[in-house]
Amino acid sequence: MTKTTTSVWDPATHLTTADDVAAYLEAALQDGDPQVVAAALGDIAKAKGMTHVAREAGLGRESLYKSLSSAGNPELATILKVISALGLQLHVSATDKAKMAV
Repeated sequence: MTKTTTSVWDPATHLTTADDVAAYLEAALQDGDPQVVAAALGDIAKAKGMTHVAREAGLGRESLYKSLSSAGNPELATILKVISALGLQLHVSATDKAKMAV
């Protein structure tokens, strides 16, 4: 019987285009879990280079790693700085529920 070999899947290695990055973050935002969003931003920052992203965001590299880890709890200001440093923008659209409430 042959043994199956597995390896850890690192999403950062697959985030090679701006469209990949946007789709990945969009999926994380749609999930609605703040830890998923933070982890996705961490993966994207890792793909772009954590040191570069930290510098562009005006944050320390180690604090950025900590904030965007699975145990991190980044402030909204940190998330917005990282999104801007990654060259991304957030957009808001109304859901059907919101459209009916107006």
